[in-house]
Amino acid sequence: MIPICRLDDLPEGESVRIDTTPPIAVFNADGELYAIDDTCTHQDASLSEGWLEGCLVECPLHAASFDLRTGQPTCLPARRAVRTHHVTVDDGVVHVHVAAQEGTAA
Repeated sequence: MIPICRLDDLPEGESVRIDTTPPIAVFNADGELYAIDDTCTHQDASLSEGWLEGCLVECPLHAASFDLRTGQPTCLPARRAVRTHHVTVDDGVVHVHVAAQEGTAA
């Protein structure tokens, strides 16, 4: 579990990037918090720098779009999903529970 920021410091429609390996982006989409791996699966671009609309984030490089709830791409050129992570808020602090890498034990 990684503490990210105070909930008050992540307003609706905004995101924050966590410099983990790989980097993770946390989004406040209409009051719901989501965390995904920050790197687009099409090319090396930061999704936290993309455009947020509802539960979708659009990559700033080639406009691939991902569903924050599932990590699934919603249009080309991306074909592979990004990994999603569980987010909780405890005493006003946002935490990310990092999901296991594919092919590793949880």
